[in-house]
Amino acid sequence: MKVAIGGPLKLGFRPWVEGMENIPAEGAAILASNHLSFSDSFFLPAVLDRKVTFIAKAEYFTTPGVKGKLTAAFFKGVGQLPVDRSGSRGAGEAAIKSGIEVLERGELFGIYPEGTRSPDGRLYRGKPGGLARVALATGAPVIPVAMIDTEKIQPPGQVMPKLMRPGIRIGKPLDFSRYQGMESDRFVLRAVTDEVMYEIMKLSGQEYVDMYATAAKRQIADAAKAEKAEKEKAEKAEKAEKEAQKALEKERGGA
Repeated sequence: MKVAIGGPLKLGFRPWVEGMENIPAEGAAILASNHLSFSDSFFLPAVLDRKVTFIAKAEYFTTPGVKGKLTAAFFKGVGQLPVDRSGSRGAGEAAIKSGIEVLERGELFGIYPEGTRSPDGRLYRGKPGGLARVALATGAPVIPVAMIDTEKIQPPGQVMPKLMRPGIRIGKPLDFSRYQGMESDRFVLRAVTDEVMYEIMKLSGQEYVDMYATAAKRQIADAAKAEKAEKEKAEKAEKAEKEAQKALEKERGGA
């Protein structure tokens, strides 16, 4: 997949990279990145010599039909792990378990602390469960990563990607060994997550929003729904007014 996908990606988009020296040549490490685009999980592994394992929702691996099988084969090929979000605690526990297994093999584990793609290009509050608990349970260093301009390559609704140069900034590894064994302390989890998000913010230059991206998406969806309802209401009122005007003109003509 690095040859079949990574090669064309690097050749076609020519991503620039800063801080490659911060990726260890061997051994376990966590790559904690901002999340702007679906393509983030492809550009980052494409520029690295080592394999990076990300997690992906199980639906990508279980969709029926020919398209579903091709999608599943593709995600397996690029090193994605399926996470079943239907359990009592959702994707969180599955992500933690998957991350620990990857790191125990001495590999690189990629995770998006925001939990979902940014809806507007800003950096949102990191979720404390997955990233911090995996880091404290394994002792693996956390390497902050900033994806730059990947959301501009293929905005929502655009079929063909735009050929442009995205960027990747890789920060220095963060050591949280001082907190090891404290993964059940929610204040420690919050502190670890916030420190990582601060480093990502410095690398990316994004505006930081102190709320979860999932909540922001709900707000945006609710606002769009309300705007649509208001528009439909206005159109309905305009239509009723026109019909009333026509009826009045007809009545005057008959008189």
